[in-house]
Amino acid sequence: MDEKKSVNFTVVPADDASPRAYSNFCAIQHSPFDFTLTFCEMMPITETQFVPGQDHQFIKAPVKTRVVVPVQIIPGLVAALQENYRLYQEAYGPSKGPMH
Repeated sequence: MDEKKSVNFTVVPADDASPRAYSNFCAIQHSPFDFTLTFCEMMPITETQFVPGQDHQFIKAPVKTRVVVPVQIIPGLVAALQENYRLYQEAYGPSKGPMH
């Protein structure tokens, strides 16, 4: 009878010098199968972006990248974000919160 051996390993990103994309806004949507994170760069809003007389305005932000994440890894992603945010706060203090 063949005996199965377990192998421990850690997956790390390959250092392939992929470009970074700056984003200061993230919209999140989900389906039954995955989450889509749409990262945008929101610039200061100007008066020319507003339409006079409308109660509600839609301001379009340029999309920098979209990341589709399977539902199965969301719990680990949330835990990793929380842990890294905790470490950030220990190093730099509390963040100033969301921009409005």
